[in-house]
Amino acid sequence: MEGSEELESSLLTQPWASVCFGESAFLAKACFTDTGYILLISDLSSVWYESADAEAVGQRSKELNKRLTVPVSSFLHRLCNLMCPLLAGQPDAATSFSCHRAAGGLSLHVKSELSGLPFYWDFHCCPAPVEMVSRHLVRPLIRMSLALQYQVQELTSLLLQKDAEIEDYRESGAALSRDRLRTEPFQEKMFQQNFMAESLPQICGAGEGQAFASALQQLYTAVTQQEAKQARKRQRSGEELQDTEGPAPAAETAEHPSPPPPSQEDETASSSEGTMLASSPAQKPRLPAAKAKPKKAKGLFS
Repeated sequence: MEGSEELESSLLTQPWASVCFGESAFLAKACFTDTGYILLISDLSSVWYESADAEAVGQRSKELNKRLTVPVSSFLHRLCNLMCPLLAGQPDAATSFSCHRAAGGLSLHVKSELSGLPFYWDFHCCPAPVEMVSRHLVRPLIRMSLALQYQVQELTSLLLQKDAEIEDYRESGAALSRDRLRTEPFQEKMFQQNFMAESLPQICGAGEGQAFASALQQLYTAVTQQEAKQARKRQRSGEELQDTEGPAPAAETAEHPSPPPPSQEDETASSSEGTMLASSPAQKPRLPAAKAKPKKAKGLFS
């Protein structure tokens, strides 16, 4: 399980690439190590993945390549050499890829050579969980959109500053030596309207295969690297906080300790005391004694 988590963490910073299998366009990303691999692939309608460790790779290689007796690491190295050029847009001409969609997932079949013998491999991909789709596709795309929005705002600010600088030169008597370099002052609202009306339809009509161009791949990698960095920072902070607090003392964990059960002698004494109180006659409350009035001293004139 730990190795699978490490593979997925390494996969996070790998950019998506546009690939074609036959007439079908996909987005894919993969990560290979000496102990396994993980593959993530999407047609923008569904997302599939496969994660395989060294044991699974060894078992499948025996089933598909019975004539090849090479270490598992050699199979993984060969798979990496076949998939990486494909993701980079430079597939090997001697290697063929084909995919087959089924109700339970997607299978990617690879046919090539290894050590002069035919080499076959099947990736058996199942539907990716929602958390994986969110982590590798949804959240990075949202952050990329925010980054591009801030970039546009900064460029707009620079254009307005340049227009103010050019206007200052013009008012100082400066003139262009080449009239073809003259530009109109930048108007943000007009630019946005023209972009929505003219450029956006062309971008949306380019097809799904152009989803991740080179510049967007770099931005995706930068965004996911920041996310991985923040995740490691949060993990370290949690571990430090746990180490600082330490385990709670046993006396504090018992919120309401149960009193020990009363002994037989205590129960007998309580019963006797209750019997004595019940059998004694009720005493009437005594009224306070009235104070005697002081007598007047008899004098001569009484």
